[in-house]
Parts: sequence; structure tokens; C-alpha cells
Amino acid sequence: MLDKKQKEKVIEKVKTHDTDTGSPQVQVAILTAEITKLSDHLKEHKKDHSSRKGLLRKVSERRKQLKYLQSENPKEYEELAKKLKL
Repeated sequence: MLDKKQKEKVIEKVKTHDTDTGSPQVQVAILTAEITKLSDHLKEHKKDHSSRKGLLRKVSERRKQLKYLQSENPKEYEELAKKLKL
């Protein structure tokens, strides 16, 4: 889980307007940061199966959000993929 400052930093990079907290771009960026953090945790704690399950859930949710964004706004999808290096 990201703390408040980390989440604000991630949102700042991809927000589409000043009060943007729930757009697909922001959701994908937050999920990407959480996935990265969980991946690092699992490299150290290989037998932490509950965290692995959470990681898979977040990856699945990010995949759904990306699929939605690609179908609704392909240009935004491409820009986000470049920003997040996906």
C-alpha cells in the first residue's frame, strides 16, 4: 500500500485536471506503483502467498483498466503507456 505522499506524487504525474483522482489514467498509475512495491516485497519474501495473491489481483485490475482506456481513448492509452513505461 502506498502512503499518502507517494500516492499524491504518482497522481501528479498523470492527472488530467487539477482535481483528478479517479480517471483510468490515475487508477492505472496508482496500481502500477503498488504492483512495483509488491513485486519488490515478494523478491525478498518469496513465501508470502497472501501478498502474491494481492499482487495478482492488482495486475488483473490494471489490465482491465488499460483495456478500457485503450477501447475508449487509444491516444491517452499510448501516452500513459509511455509515461509509465508499460
